[in-house]
Amino acid sequence: MARYIGALCRICRREGEKLFLKGDRCYTEKCAVERRKYPPGEHGQGFKKLSDYGIQLREKQKLRKMYGVLERQFRRYFHAAERKKGVTGEVLLQLIESRLDTMVFRMGFAPNRRRARQIVGHGHIQVNGRATNLPSYQVKKGDVIEVKAASRDIPEIIDSLSKSEYRGIPGWVEVDNASFKGKVVHIPSRDEIQLPVQEQLVVELYSK
Repeated sequence: MARYIGALCRICRREGEKLFLKGDRCYTEKCAVERRKYPPGEHGQGFKKLSDYGIQLREKQKLRKMYGVLERQFRRYFHAAERKKGVTGEVLLQLIESRLDTMVFRMGFAPNRRRARQIVGHGHIQVNGRATNLPSYQVKKGDVIEVKAASRDIPEIIDSLSKSEYRGIPGWVEVDNASFKGKVVHIPSRDEIQLPVQEQLVVELYSK
């Protein structure tokens, strides 16, 4: 599958705000957005007014890159959200937030979503006692997510857990650091998903 292999800080600078793609570095003064508050590239410091379409497109790109989802997959999430009851934008966020790799990140087993995807893909995670290596696996209320016993001595996972309280654990998950285990208490509402995105703009973009 295609994947972005460029500098992650360029993505944040392009969107003009922190997307927390590099884990702990994003919380320090070394963050590129703090040091260079303008888009990357030769003409990054030039002013360019966006059209309505451009604003909608940037909002979609920001959300997609924040979760590391490819365009085709993101579009599938949108169409799935359209078919479900509820506000389409909120349902879209809930579907993406319910990905296994995102939940692994939220529980503190990985410093960022990209590393969470690798940890899941390498078979270090179990869901309800069964090994699951699909990052896009949709978790449900009550699911128990844990690091496999054989993987609990991985330094990165241990270090990430030790810093999880500093990054913050959301209220829709419960985590027991000692047992490398977490539980999905409920699927978050829009108010609980504190992301700097306007999902309605994404809905308007795809509804044209």
